[in-house]
Amino acid sequence: MFSFFVYLLNNMKPTVNIIGSGFSSLAAACYLAKDGFEVTIFEKNKTIGGRARQLKKEGFTFDIGPTWYWMPDVFERFFLDFDKAPADYYTLEKLNPAYSVYFGKDDFITIEDTLDKIIKAFEKEEPGSSVKLKKFIDEAKSNYDIAIKDLVYNPGVSPLELITPATIKKINQFFSTIKKDVRKEFKNERLVMILEFPVLFLGAKPSDTPSFYSFMNYADFGLGTFHPKKGMYQVILAMGKLAKELGVMIKTEANIEKIIVENGEAKGLISNGESHLSDIVLSGADYHHTETLLDEPFRQYSETYWSKKTFAPSSLLFYVGFNKKLKQVNHHTLFFDVDFEAHAEAIYDNPKWPKNPLFYASFPSKTDSSTAPEGKEAGIFLIPLAPGIEDTPKIRKAYFEKIITRFENLTSQTVKQDILFKESFCINDFIEDYNSYKGNAYGMANTLMQTAFLRPKLKSKTVKNLYFTGQLTVPGPGVPPSLISGKLAANLVSKYNNVLV
Repeated sequence: MFSFFVYLLNNMKPTVNIIGSGFSSLAAACYLAKDGFEVTIFEKNKTIGGRARQLKKEGFTFDIGPTWYWMPDVFERFFLDFDKAPADYYTLEKLNPAYSVYFGKDDFITIEDTLDKIIKAFEKEEPGSSVKLKKFIDEAKSNYDIAIKDLVYNPGVSPLELITPATIKKINQFFSTIKKDVRKEFKNERLVMILEFPVLFLGAKPSDTPSFYSFMNYADFGLGTFHPKKGMYQVILAMGKLAKELGVMIKTEANIEKIIVENGEAKGLISNGESHLSDIVLSGADYHHTETLLDEPFRQYSETYWSKKTFAPSSLLFYVGFNKKLKQVNHHTLFFDVDFEAHAEAIYDNPKWPKNPLFYASFPSKTDSSTAPEGKEAGIFLIPLAPGIEDTPKIRKAYFEKIITRFENLTSQTVKQDILFKESFCINDFIEDYNSYKGNAYGMANTLMQTAFLRPKLKSKTVKNLYFTGQLTVPGPGVPPSLISGKLAANLVSKYNNVLV
């Protein structure tokens, strides 16, 4: 009888309750299940995906959250860890063109699908720039290789993680900025804006982003832009399917009210008034919000700490169904026809609604017929905003009028009378749906003082067996970093819990 109980004890899987079902939570769940844990995910909304949900209306399909598929190697690496490939779950198409950028009426530059084509476009715009671009992208590729091989898969527990033979040679790049590097080489303002654009995915201004992060330019020009057929939500569905194949249980409409802590150790969650005990708790929800689920003595970071941090922007988004096909636009189209610096100042330096906003538009039906009825167009419009500013229906309406009027003028077409419907999503929705700090959309910015070990920790310093993952911790904002963050958090859980795999 005694040996039977020993057998049971040795074969009981340690349990993990995970808060949220975004990219980082799903990734962590997959790795933990593979490592021998019994995993349950709790998602407050009706569907999985966190900020990467989907809107369907009148035959149109929209990605509510991320619309860019960059760094395909990170996705491949994730699925390969489970002897799978993205192609086992969804069909991927490389976009050509990747995107276009408007600078004025009928005045745009198209970024195509290969570096050779992009180099030719730069040379046409600024004679002599092709040689500089080749050199810049070579350096960016070197940075990318170092970032992926040496840096981003580290858990952010020590500054020593940043010190490798490769990074020592690049040390000066951590004390200069993308803005300085780009403007030192390129004089054409249009090309400068295109080269500065990718770091916006890191949530910070080019003037605040270390030069080393030029690896995002390699992600852009070197690796290219892709589209999963039927939209980015297919990646979420793929990860959800993989998680279930690995034995993960997923509960939706399961709002978390409290993290149970006993004697300084996480013991489970309270969801919809019911206790769910576990050996470990991992949160992929907003880090600041997660800490409010703890009694104050167990919180690592004060409100003052969070208020002093530089957060990535929030967004005003519109999901629009058009009753015709649109002209003069690509799948991804950027509108940089106004003052970039003035808009950036309204986000980071003097938080307010920008007078003349830059904006981005995605028309997935240009590539993917499944996203709109035949002869119609699905449009997603995004204006980056400062987190925490006022958000009202009146303001949303006024800003839609601003950008759609400019859109008509810049692309030389009328579209207002062809709008079948529009839905909006902004700061109040980010707070309501995702418990997002000040309604930010992308997490905490990757500035020099918010990089690697300087970001909020994956492992709680105050509560045993409590862990975090996602865009406010390492490696940072964006979909690929979220996949990596899930792996890093899962590795720490396994390391500190001596799992017999």
